[in-house]
Amino acid sequence: MDTDTGTDRRAADADNLAVASFLLGLPGLLLFNIALGPLAIVLAVLALVRGTTRRGRALLGLTLGIADLAVLAATTLAGHGQLWHLG
Repeated sequence: MDTDTGTDRRAADADNLAVASFLLGLPGLLLFNIALGPLAIVLAVLALVRGTTRRGRALLGLTLGIADLAVLAATTLAGHGQLWHLG
């Protein structure tokens, strides 16, 4: 049995985590930032820990996840603590 396939599979999984982090962090700037921001951060950190070859994509996902939370904080402060206002 070849041990390289396990290493290749692990690297591919880490690369997929990096891409997923980026793809979740990007729309999180506008929608569902309370959920997508932390998820993008967790996936980016996992990708970096597992040694992704797409390090730049993982770092971008991490940055976008942090920006998602910053946007959430700014909009919450601007709305005087209200996330939703109906009527």
